[in-house]
Amino acid sequence: MDEKQHIHCLVDSCHYWSQGNMCQANEIMVTSDTFGSSQPEEVDAKRAKSLSPTPVDSCMETCCKTFISKDGETKVDGIQKMT
Repeated sequence: MDEKQHIHCLVDSCHYWSQGNMCQANEIMVTSDTFGSSQPEEVDAKRAKSLSPTPVDSCMETCCKTFISKDGETKVDGIQKMT
């Protein structure tokens, strides 16, 4: 039985955010804060398979690299918004 997976997000200024605090990106990349802050915005889910793991000790050390501002360029990462 296939169950639909849900990614919840409270960042309503993101292009992928949807009502009910749902992420509508068809791919996301979560990484360590240290790695995320050292990389350009173009390093995202499309490149995840070629990147090394970034272990952390707590959720407070993680970040979502899929964020794109609702007012920003939405073609930058190649991620599709699901409807």
